Amino acid sequence: MNAHGATHIWPPYARLTGGAEPLRVARTHGARIVLEDGWELIDGVASWWTACHGYNHPHIRQAVAAQLEVMPHVMLGGLLHEPALRLADRLCALLGAPFERVFFCESGSVAVEVAMKMALQSWLNRGVAGRTRFLAFRGGYHGDTFATMSVCDPEEGMHALFKGALADQLICELPREAASAASAAALDAALERHGASLAGIVVEPLVQGAGGMIFHEPDVLVRLRAAADRHGLPLIFDEIFTGFGRTGTMFAFQQAGVTPDIVTLGKALTGGTLPLACAVAGRSIVEAFESDDPRKALMHGPTFMGNPLACAAANASLDLFETEPRLAEVAAVSEALRAGLEPCRRLAGVRDVRVTGAIGVVELERAADAEALTARFVDEGVWVRPFGRTVYLTPAFTIAPEDLAVLTGAIGKVLARANG
Repeated sequence: MNAHGATHIWPPYARLTGGAEPLRVARTHGARIVLEDGWELIDGVASWWTACHGYNHPHIRQAVAAQLEVMPHVMLGGLLHEPALRLADRLCALLGAPFERVFFCESGSVAVEVAMKMALQSWLNRGVAGRTRFLAFRGGYHGDTFATMSVCDPEEGMHALFKGALADQLICELPREAASAASAAALDAALERHGASLAGIVVEPLVQGAGGMIFHEPDVLVRLRAAADRHGLPLIFDEIFTGFGRTGTMFAFQQAGVTPDIVTLGKALTGGTLPLACAVAGRSIVEAFESDDPRKALMHGPTFMGNPLACAAANASLDLFETEPRLAEVAAVSEALRAGLEPCRRLAGVRDVRVTGAIGVVELERAADAEALTARFVDEGVWVRPFGRTVYLTPAFTIAPEDLAVLTGAIGKVLARANG
């Protein structure tokens, strides 16, 4: 018998033998996960940052049920349907100029792959060869598929094992120092040396998520936009994690006053209900594909792209952002995270405490035993999943203040015991 209940499921980010057995879930509601044995957990991570409205929101549930009655799915190749049309229109309106076209897919990793493919092919469609690499940044994470693994941090990330099998990308330090031009100068020097081989630049705006919940100021995005413009490179903002209010604005890049050429969205797009992601392209990319030549078409088509059920869920989620005070709730969550996590700064073994939007992070001095900490959190009635040196909270925006207080209190209590 293996550690996963002798099932046939291959679990994510876990060894097949010797690890902790996954907890069996019976149902969810609000910010709660109810296990089969009746134990109830306050979810501190919103199912990998997706359930921004909480679980089982009636408006999303009703929209999906209504769509199920008329059309669960139809291929988007050669056909079109109202849920996808409406969602694409709404996303472009929310993102603003210059965004024009939405390419739907089922996962964030694929959305980033598609964005990279768009950028690379935009050069080929203009008759420019040899631009096959991307500039990405240390501390970054963009997914687990092959192209996205190649633009993750090659040493600190989880994909170092595949280094020899991945495309060779240009990985630089993010120019994050506001008071110094050194990192910006180093980036420009790298672009001068390698710019002619690059197809584009990929970055997570404001927060490098799975790479360690590393924050940077909006000015960094301004520097990257300027660098991309100087070297004529498409700029891709990966907002799979940060999009839809997580950093305090609807999209993280809005805090910088600059726009990318392509933005990727996912995670909270459907309010944590169904898989859906997309790459949204601006005019500078779209115009390279406007041709009657079939060889200039983007040859990509996920089977379930634009799934009507997922689009119905996403449209319902956008309704909630329009009709309920989500960004005000994010601001309230942010203040509660600051107050609740600040005492952790005094604990032994804690390196930093930081908060932005509805993201709260306690960074440890050294990597923790994630399984042991998770089990202790479960004993406290909360679902918190540390990784590396990072213990973090990304709760539903609608979480009750008393539940959020339990989450922050549990982090303080567990870390105090672990390092006491």
